[in-house]
Amino acid sequence: MPALDAPEFYYLANFRKALDWLDTHHRELMDAAELAFIASFVQLPLPAQALLVRLVMRKGVHFRASKLRYAEIGAIDSAAAPLLVLGWLIDDAALAFDELGALLLKDELAAHFAADLPRGALKKSELLAHLRELHVEPRSLTDWCPHLEDRLLSLAIGPLCDRLRLMFFGNLAQDWSEFVLADLGIFRYEQVPITPGSRGFRCRQDVDDYLHLRLCRDAFDAGMTVTQVLQLLGDFATDNPHIGERHQRLLLRLAQQLERAGELESALTLYRDTSAVGSRQRQIRVLERLGRDAEALALAEQVIDSPYNGEEAQLAERARTRLCRRLALPAPARAAKLVEDRIDLRLPRAASVELAVAAYLAEPDAPVHYVENTLICGLFGLLCWEAIFAPLPGAFFHPFHGGPVDLHRADFHARRSELFAACLARLDDGSYIEAMRRTHAEKFGIQSPFVFWELLDAERLEQALACLPPAHLGAWFRRLLADIRENRAGMPDLIQFWPAERRYRMIEVKGPGDRLQDNQKRWLAFCAEHGMPVSVCYVEWAE
Repeated sequence: MPALDAPEFYYLANFRKALDWLDTHHRELMDAAELAFIASFVQLPLPAQALLVRLVMRKGVHFRASKLRYAEIGAIDSAAAPLLVLGWLIDDAALAFDELGALLLKDELAAHFAADLPRGALKKSELLAHLRELHVEPRSLTDWCPHLEDRLLSLAIGPLCDRLRLMFFGNLAQDWSEFVLADLGIFRYEQVPITPGSRGFRCRQDVDDYLHLRLCRDAFDAGMTVTQVLQLLGDFATDNPHIGERHQRLLLRLAQQLERAGELESALTLYRDTSAVGSRQRQIRVLERLGRDAEALALAEQVIDSPYNGEEAQLAERARTRLCRRLALPAPARAAKLVEDRIDLRLPRAASVELAVAAYLAEPDAPVHYVENTLICGLFGLLCWEAIFAPLPGAFFHPFHGGPVDLHRADFHARRSELFAACLARLDDGSYIEAMRRTHAEKFGIQSPFVFWELLDAERLEQALACLPPAHLGAWFRRLLADIRENRAGMPDLIQFWPAERRYRMIEVKGPGDRLQDNQKRWLAFCAEHGMPVSVCYVEWAE
């Protein structure tokens, strides 16, 4: 039997690292069952530990022993025995028919249920559909298939392991494979200093609240009505900002479902109960549908006076124009219409209109790159790396963060205002060039929410540094910081550099029948306001 540090036990070593981390950083968040699991797990024989981790990392909870073949574990029955004694695995558990269907091959289904099947060749999905109507009561595998020489092992410890995974990662989107990807060098993460008190959940109630919201969301996705979900949700409240945002987004989804169903008064009430981004705009639309235009106009004015972001302001201004016309009120002053620097091209049909335009416009001394949102975001990420990855409380709490947890929170910039100010000050004194080169060299390949390394190699970085004025970089970066979630999208598709002349232009590409989207219009207006050279290229295919 190999030792724990043998390469073939990499997954078990990683799982034990996570348990050690939890025991060090999250011990007071765990209940007696979770603490007992950690204490008992490390006392198990190595094959039993390895088998449990293998099953925890697999999809589902039911496993046929004949399908479990791991050379480093050896005999599955022997490895499973201690787990069965602890109740972490269950032997021959009851299966619903759909669970049985997922475990059996088509030929096995046909053989074991031949008496119930019509003649003729059927696909597995057709077999299951036919048999499902005949078999509704759960049974053990032995009862379902008495002649099947196999054993069913079912994972009973899955929910507890999911809770431990949640406490470790702070979410259920990441799983234990993060360790494997990091070990293989597929993903590399910035090593942010983490203090014992830095974690995603401050108390046990935070963990329970997260799981309760997840339960409600899954129930809604599975078809539960809005009324039922609200009853399940109950009188929910939290002072954890991360969990509070998840709560508000769930309420927004429920209100949208009511609006789609035509339950406008109920939708309006629920929209008013949530502070999620987008709720005020939906309130305006619902008030319009209810014929309450004066109320809708008053809310639109409030939004325009204090918008959450540019999108909300833009939509509210349109609503105000629409409502003033219906209420026979003087039309509000219109913003100056965007004047486009327009390029019209007729090109041979191609799979990618952006790449076709890039190839047409490129010159030997003026390359064109298809960058969309990646270049400006990448340059921002290089200049402000220290601020983005600053070890603030609650921003990082395990070794596998691709970026700070609070990246899209309203206070992301405010919490780091001095750090970002110091980074942006490099644009004024000229030190930004060496700073960005140094970060590119030292951090290349490390996960970042802004830098897409494959699209920002050293050559493209040097072209950008030569051609993009620091004043333009500063304007773009400050706009990003004003609302990262919204403003990191909508940037022009292409950029053309003239390194010898130290100038550039950006190009938004529109294929046949395509038109500018709202977020693109906002970016173009911003660039025009700051004297940044941007063109809009409209393409027709040459038949």
